[in-house]
Amino acid sequence: MNNDDQRQKALAFRRLHHGPRILLLPNIWDVASARVVAQCGYPALATTSAGVAFSLGYPDGENISRDEMLARVAAIAERVDLPVTADVEAGYGQRPEDAALTAQGVIEAGAVGMNLEDGTGDPEHPLADLSLQVERIRAVRETAHKSAFPLVLNARTDVYLTPIGEPGRRYAVALQRALAYRDAGADCVFVPGLDDLENIAQLVKDVKYPLNILAGYGSPSALDLEKAGVARLSLGSGPMRATLGLLRRLAEELKSVGTYSRMDGAPPHAEVNRMLGK
Repeated sequence: MNNDDQRQKALAFRRLHHGPRILLLPNIWDVASARVVAQCGYPALATTSAGVAFSLGYPDGENISRDEMLARVAAIAERVDLPVTADVEAGYGQRPEDAALTAQGVIEAGAVGMNLEDGTGDPEHPLADLSLQVERIRAVRETAHKSAFPLVLNARTDVYLTPIGEPGRRYAVALQRALAYRDAGADCVFVPGLDDLENIAQLVKDVKYPLNILAGYGSPSALDLEKAGVARLSLGSGPMRATLGLLRRLAEELKSVGTYSRMDGAPPHAEVNRMLGK
């Protein structure tokens, strides 16, 4: 990818977080899913780390290596004309240097943005130390600055997703982290697991910064989230898992009754061939 082209895509992607409409990102996990979503007219694409890991035979939670994750990101970025932002979990290492190395890899892969989460996967200490996470965000920002590249950083806190602590305390902890990540240089703050519309609207007011919400079955509608001031809505691994659900239902139908109705709606072979052609 031409460096100037990638830079212009990054700037366009950043602007989408400040537009009059909510930025909708039905996450993708390979070139085929990226092409499908791109053909639906979306202005940008976002990968799902869990979806990529699942597709390569790994469970979620940094079981996939940095190199394998970035190789998939690079394959997607090379085959679409849209800005691509990469979900790179917690950065593949605890140190700020690890986050910086991952950020450099994201840029080299042709992506324009990255997610960085603060969950650790350790039940005893489920969230990264706040001061350390701030340093990791600053390291990502510094890497982008040294590369003269406007990388769009979406800083995620897993307070609600895990969930962590007493329910009545989660909002205060999430707000504290969101503000710290904002001030450390993130372009957007991501609070997955928060699905109460009143609390979402309050967080928008308290953070005064682009907010990313994870949506799924039963979540407030995109229109309601837009009215609440949410800047960015993503679906995470939901689309990939929904695809697996369809495959399961198709296989069960074939085994139980020998029919094929679940295949209705599949794009024709020739259409997929054209879609993936260079």
